[in-house]
Amino acid sequence: MPLLTVGHRGVMGVEPENTLRSFVRAEREGLDVVELDLHLSKDGELVVMHDADVARTTDGSGPISDFTLAELRELDAGQGERVPVFEEVVEAIGSPLQAEIKDRAAARVLAEAIQRRQLQDRVTVISFHAEALRETREQLPDIPLVLVAGRSSPTAPERARELGAGMVSLELQHVDADIVGRAHAAGIQVISWTVNTDEDLARVRELGLDGVVTDMPAIRRATERLS
Repeated sequence: MPLLTVGHRGVMGVEPENTLRSFVRAEREGLDVVELDLHLSKDGELVVMHDADVARTTDGSGPISDFTLAELRELDAGQGERVPVFEEVVEAIGSPLQAEIKDRAAARVLAEAIQRRQLQDRVTVISFHAEALRETREQLPDIPLVLVAGRSSPTAPERARELGAGMVSLELQHVDADIVGRAHAAGIQVISWTVNTDEDLARVRELGLDGVVTDMPAIRRATERLS
C-alpha cells in the first residue's frame, strides 16, 4: 500500500505555515491530506495557528486568546498572508483535512462547524489532548479520530484504543517496532512526524508505518517512487 502523505500545516517547509497559501500549495503538490492547527480567538472564532502565542508566526505578539478575529486579521502571517479561520480553509481547498485541536476549548466549536458544514466525511479530528478527543467523540460519534503523541508514544496504541481512535500520529524519534506492532495488532494505523529527509523515509519504511507527516513536497514525490 502506498504511504499516506499528510501536509504539515500545509507545506510549511516551503510556505508560511498554517496559511491559505500553504494549504493551497499542499493540495497542488498532491499531498493526500492537509493538516492544520486550531485555537480560539478572544471572540470564540476557530483560528488556524499552531502556537498559543502569535509571536513566532506573525508580526504581532501576545496570546491568541487576547486577540479578536478582527485584530488577528491585521497581522502578517508571512509573505503578506493573513491568519485564516477553519471554514476559510474548507472553502479554499477540497483536500481531506486533519484538524488538530491545540486549545481544548476549541473541540466543541470545531464539532459544531463540522456538523453545520456536513464535513464528517472530509475532516479527521486529531489532538495530543485525550479530553478534546473524548469531547469530539461525544459530539460526533462517527468522526474519525487520531491521537497525536511525542515522548508518550510508547503508550499511544492503548490510549488510542480506549479513545476509539483509528490512527496514531507519533514523533518519529520515539517510534519503534514494538509500538507499531501493538498498534497494528489493535487495528490502529501509525503515521509519523516530521518526515522531511530520505533518511527519515527509510526509517518509516523499516518500521512499516502507514503514512508520513511532512513539511516538504519532495517527500510526496519520494513516496510515489517507492510505492
